[in-house]
Amino acid sequence: MPYDAIILGAGAAGLMAAVSAGRRGRRVLVLDHAPEAGRKILISGGGRCNFTNLHCAPDRFLSTNPHFARSALARYTQHDFIALVRRHGIAFHEKTLGQLFCDGSARAVVAMLLAECAAAGVELRLGQRVTGVEKADGFRVATERGDVSAPALVLAAGGLSIPKMGATGLAHDIARRFGLPLVAPRPGLVPLTFEGEALALMRPLSGLALPSIARCGKRAFPEAMLFTHRGLSGPAILQISSFWREGEAIALDLLPQLDAATLLRERKRARPRAEPKTVLGELLPARLAAAMAETHLPAKPMAELPDRTLDALAGMLKRWELRPAGTEGYAKAEVTLGGVDTAALSSRTMEAKSVPGLFVIGEAVDVTGWLGGYNFQWAWSSGWVAGEAV
Repeated sequence: MPYDAIILGAGAAGLMAAVSAGRRGRRVLVLDHAPEAGRKILISGGGRCNFTNLHCAPDRFLSTNPHFARSALARYTQHDFIALVRRHGIAFHEKTLGQLFCDGSARAVVAMLLAECAAAGVELRLGQRVTGVEKADGFRVATERGDVSAPALVLAAGGLSIPKMGATGLAHDIARRFGLPLVAPRPGLVPLTFEGEALALMRPLSGLALPSIARCGKRAFPEAMLFTHRGLSGPAILQISSFWREGEAIALDLLPQLDAATLLRERKRARPRAEPKTVLGELLPARLAAAMAETHLPAKPMAELPDRTLDALAGMLKRWELRPAGTEGYAKAEVTLGGVDTAALSSRTMEAKSVPGLFVIGEAVDVTGWLGGYNFQWAWSSGWVAGEAV
């Protein structure tokens, strides 16, 4: 066996695992069917790569075991990755909520990882599709260009999100083949779709964005929301989508940090002859104000609207309850929720408890971060600890 470890997937987690293992003198081969490495890195953050978050902590990750990510995140932190970025002279900046982006192109991050791989003696083979995996004395991986073997195999092929970027579910398929249980995968950080009256209201507002607070159950995210031709998107909606389940309702506060009832009553006294859509236009974008006035208020001047009518509208603006029809699916999902059950893995090494030498990292695992660099940090952290163990 010419290799100590074979890594399936040349994305964020796979490249980090290769760097970590290669630095320890391990002979590492990385295989990927894509023609270039780090394809999801390249499109992330609008091409600038939101590579981590300053506020990264275990409570900002979803998993059936909320404590599983703690070990990896503590052993390779956001500050460790930031130090690596600095060493390579990559300029970056903080946007909002601790999100760090490259000043220039996301290609700088991929180039950094490839440079680290080269320095660590990692072999990278791109454009090679895996056709089979077997375990005998170690692992034998069959590809279209021949077989390779190693005592350790790392599944870093990601999840099902963004199939046009090459997502195939390979890691899940191999995990099942070796008897590892999976938490049912579903799209995460994904736009929500609507039908009927809700969609009829939303579609003409497509492209309109505004600050909001999106809620589902006990979770709330105060960020921007965006109307689309199919429903709702934007950071607040993407965040809450990971917590939403089919059949549930979400609630939107369209006037965060404002007392809508008091404001509408004050406007009624100050501008009794004003049209409701004009008054609402002082609080909301004009198109949305007009749509809300037409849908929820009679066509009368403010003075003729009872306070109870204004209070009802204010309550709706502060808690607009909607029941999504579904999501835009893996095609638009930034991540895959679910994946290989953490109960089957060591939280310290990411090694399968029942299959020595088999490791699962990154998006393939049932660990999913919030929007804003958290999923990249999970890739760096889980990849690093696996590379330390192979």
